Amino acid sequence: MLALVLIAELGRPHGVRGLLRVRAFSEAAVTAYNPLVDAQGRAFVLLPRGQDVVAVEGVADRDAAARLTGTKLYAERDRLPPAEEDEFYLADLVGLRAEGVEGAAYGTVLAVEDHGAGPFLILSGPPERLVPFTRIAVPVVDIAGGRVVVEPPAEVLGEEPG
Repeated sequence: MLALVLIAELGRPHGVRGLLRVRAFSEAAVTAYNPLVDAQGRAFVLLPRGQDVVAVEGVADRDAAARLTGTKLYAERDRLPPAEEDEFYLADLVGLRAEGVEGAAYGTVLAVEDHGAGPFLILSGPPERLVPFTRIAVPVVDIAGGRVVVEPPAEVLGEEPG
């Protein structure tokens, strides 16, 4: 399975001819990674039509555009430029070992998700754990070494805080 990286989310329609607002999650233009795919694997080709506005190939009216509102679009990880030194893509974390500061095994990173309050790691279990992806909870990311070091909050470990 190919690693996918979230590139854009389609917003509300713009005008009556099928244009859509777009929220980009990359520094490069979202059209640089065409074709993009949605979570179901459907391909989309975006065409620039102004700042934060795109046409989607095959979408010609407002109603068709409205049905795409909220669609998240992804590019294959290997199509993106290499990360700079000491940088990484969140998709690169998937599959890394997760271990505690003292070396305790917490499983592997199954996914990195973000539902608006900030990204978090989903670690395999048992039990499966959700760890906020912050410098405090994940002080070390060692892509070359194939690991992340985590200091999960007490609540994640099933302990009472304090």
